[in-house]
Amino acid sequence: MDRRILEQARAMLENITPMNRDCGRICGAACCKPDEDGRGGVFLFPGEEELVGGEWATVTRLENGPGLMLACDGTCERAKRPLGCMIFPLTPEIDGEGRVSMRFDVRARPLCPLLRNGLMGLRADFRKTAEQAMRLIASDPEGLAFLREWEALERQYDFKL
Repeated sequence: MDRRILEQARAMLENITPMNRDCGRICGAACCKPDEDGRGGVFLFPGEEELVGGEWATVTRLENGPGLMLACDGTCERAKRPLGCMIFPLTPEIDGEGRVSMRFDVRARPLCPLLRNGLMGLRADFRKTAEQAMRLIASDPEGLAFLREWEALERQYDFKL
């Protein structure tokens, strides 16, 4: 993936958050912690392993998934957090023609209190910027392939009532 695109997408999201305050204070930063089995983490975009992480992070290759996953100990250097963390609790959705939109990440359901208020509970500029950043990622063929693989994997965890 073109590193300039990746860096530009990260820069777009660097200083924007889902709320006007630290949403991690509401839930005890639940999205930053592994589950009770010690699992969890965030997918790394192609080439992102060179830009993120530190002593607080472990990167592993996924057997069934889009490349690499970063797991942390619940703390991070904010400037080195992955794009997946920057857009959470949203996730990209790709239609059949490659158009990108955003929806709630199914993995956020059990842990993110922001879902109670729906998309309108998130800052409008956060939603818009996250979508713009993912559209930028999708403009790169490798980025689009990654987003499609991520979405397919996440759909395995989705359910219909």
